[in-house]
Amino acid sequence: MNVGYLLTNSAHKYPERLAIISEEGRWTFEEFDQRTNRLAGAMLKAGLKKGDRVAILFFNSSYFVEVYFAALKAGLIATPVNFRFVGPEIVYVLNDSQPNILFYGPQFEETIAAIRDQLATIRIFVSPYDDGPSSAIGYEEFLLKGKSITHTSGICEDDHCQIMYTSGTTGRPKGAILTHGNVLWNLFNTVLGREDKAGEKALIVGPLYHTAALNNHFTIQVALGGTSILVRKFEPESLLRTIEKEKATIISGAPALYNLLLQHPNASQYDTRSITKCTAGADKLPMEIKERLIAFFPNIKGVYDVYGCTEASPCITILNAEDSIRKDMSVGKDLPFLEARVVDHDDKFLPPGEVGELICRGPNVMEGYYGNSEGTREAIRNGWLYTGDLARVDEEGFFYIVDRKKEMIVSGGENIYPREIEETLLTHPAIADVAVVGIPDPDWGESVKAFVALKEGEMISEQEVIDFCTKHLASFKKPKRVIFISAIPRNPSGKALKRLLIEKYDRSPIEKRR
Repeated sequence: MNVGYLLTNSAHKYPERLAIISEEGRWTFEEFDQRTNRLAGAMLKAGLKKGDRVAILFFNSSYFVEVYFAALKAGLIATPVNFRFVGPEIVYVLNDSQPNILFYGPQFEETIAAIRDQLATIRIFVSPYDDGPSSAIGYEEFLLKGKSITHTSGICEDDHCQIMYTSGTTGRPKGAILTHGNVLWNLFNTVLGREDKAGEKALIVGPLYHTAALNNHFTIQVALGGTSILVRKFEPESLLRTIEKEKATIISGAPALYNLLLQHPNASQYDTRSITKCTAGADKLPMEIKERLIAFFPNIKGVYDVYGCTEASPCITILNAEDSIRKDMSVGKDLPFLEARVVDHDDKFLPPGEVGELICRGPNVMEGYYGNSEGTREAIRNGWLYTGDLARVDEEGFFYIVDRKKEMIVSGGENIYPREIEETLLTHPAIADVAVVGIPDPDWGESVKAFVALKEGEMISEQEVIDFCTKHLASFKKPKRVIFISAIPRNPSGKALKRLLIEKYDRSPIEKRR
């Protein structure tokens, strides 16, 4: 059994059923399967061998999912790239994962052209480019060179399926190696935890370079013969229009997405009665938003709250709709085919009510980080995945995420690591020291605030600091606020006292005025 077979099986069962709706068009399961079979053959004809990496840089589109399933059918390893990354970040991910081929959207032509000479291993570039100049092979031209693959029996559960990039406490992205078995067991867990049914019409709003959108929202629909509506870019009214037009039945997203959707002035003008399931993830879902969602989508019975991480493919716990009000702020029980516990600093299991680190083990947990044995040893110990999240469990077995052990910031569903921003800002010639924290944001859950100490005699503005980050990092990582202070307070070991900074400056008059 392998992930590619999920599409082959559904194409056999539901050949005329609509599989994909996207800006590029509509494809039945039979059409989707046939195109991926031919694209897989083209990859092999181009000299790619089982185990080679295939880099994918697209917005949510039919191109992304075709390349993804074609790679898996050919025995290759899909390596999605965050389309919000800028050039240096893309270079790092591509050189770290060492793919031989890059498929990318025409929107990234200028970026790829600027970094092409820095990419060490890529020898084939493929893009469905527009009429403008490009040094890539045309997507359809490449696809037509292939001879259709008819079976994938040589690919097993232990074979590598994905390298999904996440970030660690160092801020450097790490590639989680997920096998076909990891993805399949995650699928079984998620289908049971979310009580998924066959033949749904699901909005795929989250970016497919995330495990949640790719492995939960999209792959489940492929496996169950459902229709995936691929949303290229989230825009509240456009999404509401799509729900009404396509009669979507499932919507999934981060709390920030729902907040923006509910706040739209025209939200009440659209028919949302087709939605029968609503799932949330990436951050805590406040009760206020949960109650408003239940009113806004009159045919849902509650909200499924999903917790997980890339290293778990990603699901660990799910709070089902029935308990969504009764168990406020819980992320639910651990899923059927894995085990989750809360441990203290000595790795001893803690009883209900006590706070410690959440760990889990099961067949969905990653094999390790690509080319990073040290990171793997830190994350997986004695068969358990250490999530870095502080949690507690109640007497009924429901888990609650209390805080993040690591200093990760979650903004609009995107994970942001302060150290990466700090290291970038320290390269600015006027900055002597910096500390980055997350602060509450009414729209995005959290946003980035940077405390900056300048070198003696230097003067720069808040906007200059923000613009510097925008130039070197993805836009979602830039600070929304910059506070200039004389020095960053630190403890004897040199660690920035960020809690002290938050407490002091959140109460200051200047903060209140702004």
